[in-house]
Amino acid sequence: MGKVDYLRLSVTDLCNLNCIYCTPLKKRQFLTHDEVLRYEEMARLIQLFVKAGIRKVRLTGGEPLIKKNIITLIRLLREINGLEEISMTSNGVLLFQLAPALKEAGLDRINVSLDTLKKERFRRITGMDCFDQVWQGIQKSLQINLKPLKLNIIPMRGINDDEIVDFARLTLEQGFIVRFIEFFHTNQRSKKLISSLIPSRETKNIIKSKLGELKPAEMPKGNGPAVYYQLKDAKGAIGFISGTTGNFCYSCNRIRLDCAGRISPCLFSGCLYDARPLIRGTQDDYRLLEDIKGILNIKPRHVKLNIKEPQIEMSSLGG
Repeated sequence: MGKVDYLRLSVTDLCNLNCIYCTPLKKRQFLTHDEVLRYEEMARLIQLFVKAGIRKVRLTGGEPLIKKNIITLIRLLREINGLEEISMTSNGVLLFQLAPALKEAGLDRINVSLDTLKKERFRRITGMDCFDQVWQGIQKSLQINLKPLKLNIIPMRGINDDEIVDFARLTLEQGFIVRFIEFFHTNQRSKKLISSLIPSRETKNIIKSKLGELKPAEMPKGNGPAVYYQLKDAKGAIGFISGTTGNFCYSCNRIRLDCAGRISPCLFSGCLYDARPLIRGTQDDYRLLEDIKGILNIKPRHVKLNIKEPQIEMSSLGG
């Protein structure tokens, strides 16, 4: 496992979509306004993480773009000395309107979660009829150079597996980085979809059978758990994240902070540290900094993913 230098900040537990694998069946208890950290508190925590060695921050959710004045947070983070990169993972619904302001505020790049290229199927998967505006947001992001733009796809048997090749083709002309992420269930709703899991090796074979050989692609070190390949003459790349059938812990360089101030060294470890009482109870950052350093040091090297029982609500902590 490499040095932990990457933090994922979930800025909200709210979302404007209702995806079949993400939102739980039972009614969720959302955080109250007072429970959610203010932007200044988030920035203060991130500054301490940077002092402890974090160099990259990714904003997630929920859906980060529904967070009011999200541009303000990006500007606050951009002022932190030593923070080298600010990125975001979004569902893209509000991206067309906000992409220019995101770029101007200092966002370096964006990932968009998109499981289909078909309008009606998008509605069935997400519960919303807004594929066109998502695609317009993706194209706008490319136009203003919010790239490399990554598309995150969860291939699911009987749901969108007939589009695997179509997504792979996007890397040939437009330079997308398309990442196929193995399905894993995190709540009782997604548990019903376990049988839809398509292993990365199967996805790879489907692409090779239709589009030809995949050659290993060189990506920057510390680029996370994805393993990247390229089709012949492709402008972009294809990544595979095998969180269910493989073990990517060895390459994991990240830590997580949710919008309530809870720190998790691993998505699946269930080990949480609540920083909110300290961030609100004192202006002395020394103890917080020492605790953060300790958390970075105890990040687990391997966690066995149990796909039989729910682990965590992705709609609140982020992926």
